[in-house]
Amino acid sequence: MYYKDLEVWKEAMNLVTDIYEITETFPPKEMFGLISQIRRSVVSIPSNIAEGTVKHSDKETVRFLDVSLGSLAELDTQLLIAQNLKYVGDITKEITQISKVRALLSGLMKYYQNKLNETT
Repeated sequence: MYYKDLEVWKEAMNLVTDIYEITETFPPKEMFGLISQIRRSVVSIPSNIAEGTVKHSDKETVRFLDVSLGSLAELDTQLLIAQNLKYVGDITKEITQISKVRALLSGLMKYYQNKLNETT
């Protein structure tokens, strides 16, 4: 399974682009604060999907996918913080994207977990 063919990786990459565009509008004082945190968490999502799916062990793959899921939760929280600080307005589109990536990622994790269960 090549990561660039995975729908979850493609959706996560779209999310990276959208989040980078949104954070361009944040106040410059947040360059090394919230902007940096948000960008690191969103970039981590497709990066860990890619790294995990090229591992030679399903157990390792699940671990990397789990890290992606954690980064997705971080991103969700950080976007809500940005909204509370009034750095962004309506984030419905981004929250919907996050939910879609979460569902796809959870499905992929279940696939690998089922493979692991079959071998034990």
